[in-house]
Amino acid sequence: MNPEGWSKNVEWEDRMDKRLEIEEVRQAYRHRIKGLFVTGILTITGGLSALTVSTVWAAGMACVITPYDEISIGTPVEGMIQTVTVDRGDWVMKGQVILTLESSFEEATVALAKAKAEAEAEVKSSLLKMGFASRKLERAQELFKTNSIAQHEVDEAQTEKALAETAYRDALEKKRQAELELNRAVAALKLRTIRSPVNGVVVDRLLSPGELARQTPVMKLAQLDPLRVEVFAPLSLLGKLKTGMRADVRPEGKGQPVYQAKVVVVNKVVDSASGTFGVRLEMVNSNNAIPAGLACTVEFHYPQGENP
Repeated sequence: MNPEGWSKNVEWEDRMDKRLEIEEVRQAYRHRIKGLFVTGILTITGGLSALTVSTVWAAGMACVITPYDEISIGTPVEGMIQTVTVDRGDWVMKGQVILTLESSFEEATVALAKAKAEAEAEVKSSLLKMGFASRKLERAQELFKTNSIAQHEVDEAQTEKALAETAYRDALEKKRQAELELNRAVAALKLRTIRSPVNGVVVDRLLSPGELARQTPVMKLAQLDPLRVEVFAPLSLLGKLKTGMRADVRPEGKGQPVYQAKVVVVNKVVDSASGTFGVRLEMVNSNNAIPAGLACTVEFHYPQGENP
């Protein structure tokens, strides 16, 4: 091959190599554009999906269901227990008698005070004396006008009338005092009867009939409607959980239903050691179907249009 032919052959090979490089660049560019297009579609689809998902966040946080209130029932006065009408596990209604103390002395005191309060003899007697004194004074004044009696006899009649009026007022005051004594005796007797302050269940009975009730609990009650749900939320939710927010509570156990609850307390004091803060919810338990003491999980809902 002559030099001129060899030069043309090399030039042709160089052109072919450049064409291959250009084609490779074009293929790479097409793949890149295609990838960006697919990514854009996925991004848009993901954004639309985010707009249609449920407004639930902070899902699966651990919580515990507790009674609304736990009350240690005691007696306001010391005394021997006469009857205990309920036992552990019994349901009680507000105002129901759950315990009585021996009260024979108090009952006798009430009977005596009632008799005194209902006594009318002294009041009626003083009223009669006051009427007689008034009539006597009127006669004395008529006789004095005709000079039939002296002035001191009129003065005596006036004094007798004033004393009779004072005696009548004294009788009324004593009757009022007797009525107050009766009220006090009745109040003291009522202290011997203990009633349930809430609708709830007896958690434990600590004393029995015949034992002496002092300044120690006799039994413990728990109010189960509504229930409280206690949660320790992470600091990332501080300022985002607010009172009035709704939440779904699922008690532990297979097949447990989901119950609605409402945030009522958001603790403003943070536990720095654990990095959490307390949140309390209330949950209706009208049929007492949910037992207290269960572990649970909670999912908070935020209002539409707000981001957690």
